[in-house]
Amino acid sequence: MEKTESLKKNYEFSRIYKKGKFYVGKFLVLYVLPNRSSENRIGITVSKKIGKSVKRNRIRRLIRENFRLYQEFVSNGYDYVFVSRHTDVIPSYLDIKKEMKFLFKKLKIFNQEKWDC
Repeated sequence: MEKTESLKKNYEFSRIYKKGKFYVGKFLVLYVLPNRSSENRIGITVSKKIGKSVKRNRIRRLIRENFRLYQEFVSNGYDYVFVSRHTDVIPSYLDIKKEMKFLFKKLKIFNQEKWDC
């Protein structure tokens, strides 16, 4: 398993928001922009409107873990920014897993053949 590089700088997030495409789900919004390298980079944003730090960090951990599981099934060379949407309930692990798979399929970068093996 390879480690995913994180997006940390504000200008990296801004570039993806302005130039990238976005796909909306019930719990997440996924912004995607191709990068010039052969590896994926991920950024996660959770607003303070979601709740206190415990809740925000829980959502970040769930998103990061689900991306780690799907990493080998998605195409390389993209920057991803996941933005958590405000809902009344905290999404569970399976909710985020289903939604992430849905967004990757909508983006057409999910390799279904590897998944079925």
